Formats: sequence, C-alpha cells, structure tokens
Amino acid sequence: MSESEIHAWLTGLVIALAVVTFVLLVFVPAPYGRHTRAGWGPGLPNALAWVIMELPATVLFAFVYLRGDNSLGFVPLLLFSMWQVHYVNRTFVFPFRLRTHGKRMALVVIVLGFAFNSLNAYVNARWISHLGTYDLSWVLDPRFFLGVGVFFTGMAINLRADAVLIALRSPGETDYKIPEGWLFEHVSSPNYFGEIVEWLGWALATWSMPGLAFAIYTASNVGPRAFANRRWYRETFDDYPADRKALIPFIL
Repeated sequence: MSESEIHAWLTGLVIALAVVTFVLLVFVPAPYGRHTRAGWGPGLPNALAWVIMELPATVLFAFVYLRGDNSLGFVPLLLFSMWQVHYVNRTFVFPFRLRTHGKRMALVVIVLGFAFNSLNAYVNARWISHLGTYDLSWVLDPRFFLGVGVFFTGMAINLRADAVLIALRSPGETDYKIPEGWLFEHVSSPNYFGEIVEWLGWALATWSMPGLAFAIYTASNVGPRAFANRRWYRETFDDYPADRKALIPFIL
C-alpha cells in the first residue's frame, strides 16, 4: 500500500473518530474542566496535562512537515505558520494562563488527546508539505484568502473568549462564575464557536480532505461540550440567562 493510500485511510479514520466522539460526548461529557468528576482514574496538574496533550500538534507536526518535498514552498510555509500560530499558543501559552491551581486532568483524557493530536498532526502536515500541491498561484485563489480570513476570525474569537473566561477569576480563585458581555451574551461557549470557525477556515484554505476531516472532528468534539456547558450553567446558577444559546449565536 502506498503512502498516499495509507494517508487516505488515516484521514478517513479522523472522520470515523469524529462520529464516535460526537456520539460519546452527547451522553458523557469529557471529564475535565467544570465536568471533572471522580471515577476516571489518576490525573496530572492541568497545565502539564495541556502541554503533554497538545505537544504532538506542534512538535510532531513540524517534524512531519519538514520532511515533505514541498516544505520550503511559499504556500505550504504560510499554511504551516497558520497552524503553528494556533498550536504554539495552545501548547505553551494557554496552559500557563489558566487560573486552575490545584485542578487536575484525568490521565485517560490526556492519552486520548495525545493520540488524536498525533494522528491529526501527521495527516495535515504530510498533506500540506508533501502529498498536496500548492503552487504560488494558490495565494490568489478565493478559497485560500477567504479561508485565511475565516481562520484568523475564528482564532480572534477563540482567543478573546479564552481571555474573558480566564479573567473571571482572580489569582488563587477556583470558583466558576457566569461570563457576561460580548458574545457571551448570546452563547455559552464562544470559545468553541471560534474554534469551529477557525478550523473551517483551515479546511477552506487547504481545500483538502485532511483539513475538512479536522474541521468535522472539531465540531464533533467541542459542539456537544458547548451544550454540556450550558446545561451545567443552568443547573449551577439559578440566574443563568434562559435565552442564551449554547454554540452559535441566535441559532443553536
């Protein structure tokens, strides 16, 4: 079997995992953050857990990318930079901004996240630097510059939402509060909405099955969690706004 065939199978596996993940998370919220609960085995401190879990998305992605025949091409380098801008923050900055002193993440979540990020890093990095074809004219294609715009719009939403959530706690606090203002007036989880928008932009900019597979997986992973978050807020706070949507402003 050729590498391109193996790659296609692995890309299909990402989509299959998206289906399985969606079904599971509809019924059982992943046990981290506000949904942490007993019975999931040992855990690691939150910051360390995030770094380990996201590490393949930066290091392995870069390793696979640099082995590609097209890794020095202008467009592949632009795509590589987009990916790394997101994941360097997610791996090495975001975990240390969290005010979750004393909180831990279950080891099973870390292992599953590490495994998926390894698979996803390979299929996307190998595509943009070796198996896919992106000549210089791609930067003038509407799919590319529209995708880049959507990607960075989603990233901006995601980053601002993270900042609002982090600022809800003073240093040393661990209690949860109702976020207010901006997109939080319309949805419970604008951070997840932004992340979905971001990877839809990636799928458009790469115009690839690996990109689309990751966008589908992202929606399947964080979509159910947004609904679980809204349900948790409603059960925890009597004054939580009843008309606030879960994920997509004014719609869902």
